[in-house]
Amino acid sequence: MRPAKSDYAEYYQKYIDLIDGEDIIHILVKLNNEVSDVFNSFPQSKGDYSYAEGKWTLKEVTGHMMDTDRIFAYRALAIARGEKQPLPSFDQNEYVRNGKFNLRNLTDLTYEYRIIRESNILLFNGFEQSVYSNRGIAAGNEVTVLALMWIIAGHQKHHLNILKERYL
Repeated sequence: MRPAKSDYAEYYQKYIDLIDGEDIIHILVKLNNEVSDVFNSFPQSKGDYSYAEGKWTLKEVTGHMMDTDRIFAYRALAIARGEKQPLPSFDQNEYVRNGKFNLRNLTDLTYEYRIIRESNILLFNGFEQSVYSNRGIAAGNEVTVLALMWIIAGHQKHHLNILKERYL
């Protein structure tokens, strides 16, 4: 089941449009395997590579993907559990800058990313479908649990495409 356009801010349409299918858990599992394959194709020496001046390195892209998965999964968890308080936005560039990902080992980062994604899949798989329609406020916009799951998948697909096109 796909989220309705009224379930998320218009900004996220670009991510949801990247995803084919209806079974979000299956989609997340498949994407996790695909991303793992791409990450495993990079040699350790490529971790500090950036395809252009001012663009994130491979390590920074990996760190950004980890941070975003964690934040959006937290939003889904909070809303699924009935949180009524608005959830904050985040500045992705500040998170990457403060993450100091370039000081880390690429293999460790990609392993951590895979574990985060697997943990989130287990979390989402444990949700009853009745909470998929729960609504909350995140980054100033109304969003449902289901939409957050799809946004996570779309965000991953977006960066997977960039990895394939610009880093491989």
